[in-house]
Amino acid sequence: MSIDTLTKSTFSSALSYLSTMDKDLKFVIDKYGPPPMWSRKPGFQTLVNIILEQQVSLASAKVAFENLNNYTSPLTPKNFLKIDDSELKKIGFSRQKIRYCRNIATAIMKGELKINDFLHMPDSAVRLELLKITGIGPWTADIYLLMALNRQDIWPVGDLALISAIQKLKDLPERPDNVKFESLGKLWKPWRAVAARILWHFYLSSQ
Repeated sequence: MSIDTLTKSTFSSALSYLSTMDKDLKFVIDKYGPPPMWSRKPGFQTLVNIILEQQVSLASAKVAFENLNNYTSPLTPKNFLKIDDSELKKIGFSRQKIRYCRNIATAIMKGELKINDFLHMPDSAVRLELLKITGIGPWTADIYLLMALNRQDIWPVGDLALISAIQKLKDLPERPDNVKFESLGKLWKPWRAVAARILWHFYLSSQ
């Protein structure tokens, strides 16, 4: 099975394609310029960062992640498991997110989550492995696929910024539910991860 990964060249081609087929996405690019090709380094650190971003502002998640990296370096599963719960709470972790990140660290340490193999695995297989870990839901798995593995056709259902951006850009009377969100996303296949970056760019630029 082929693995479709974004490169600078395919990212540029995707932006051109999406601009041609969707006037609203073209509007965003014309007004605010092309979006950054946001990406993150694959690995445990990024999974922890995404867990911290679950259902909170990116700003507060960023502070907690920076606090964590200042507390322990390098941020490895082994080093994370050495940190007391009380210290993690001071850093900015909730009790639930402490448990989630400990689950991930333990699974990696035991070899149950072979995160280094993900680069060579298809999207569906990566998602299946991630979803085995308590604390990793579909949104977290999709953001990891989109940001850390740079897969080109990931569409993170339930992403609040994307929902808000679509409602505003498409002038919808109400926020799209998951069914509507998925339906709209299908219009942008096979470049949904690029469409997501355009919409995040719109969300951040139009505040």
